[in-house]
Amino acid sequence: MKNQRGQAFWEAMANLAATRHIVIDRPKSHPHPKWPDMIYPLDYGFLEGTSASDGDGIDVWLGSLNNKTLTGILCTFDTLKRDAEVKLLLGCSSNDVESILAFHDENMKVLYIPNPEE
Repeated sequence: MKNQRGQAFWEAMANLAATRHIVIDRPKSHPHPKWPDMIYPLDYGFLEGTSASDGDGIDVWLGSLNNKTLTGILCTFDTLKRDAEVKLLLGCSSNDVESILAFHDENMKVLYIPNPEE
């Protein structure tokens, strides 16, 4: 028996990602604005017209599969800032996911939740 609440969650997140414009404010191969040694392995941005706990839009990683299919969700916890966030992974291959996980430094704890439908 499928978890109906879980299924409804994934469907709502997938619909949100499919219907919102993605703003890429940190392109692939560019440095992080505060830490120039951190180079983004993939395009990173946010969903326009959404809001997250930090007051900005919901964060998005865009993978190499050239689609906006919801691959999974990344939960992050910054141990220095004591800040938790959720990031959507769209069109990410398994290699993309590994690159995203490796991008975060030792102060950023991450939990990747793959989309059970993918």
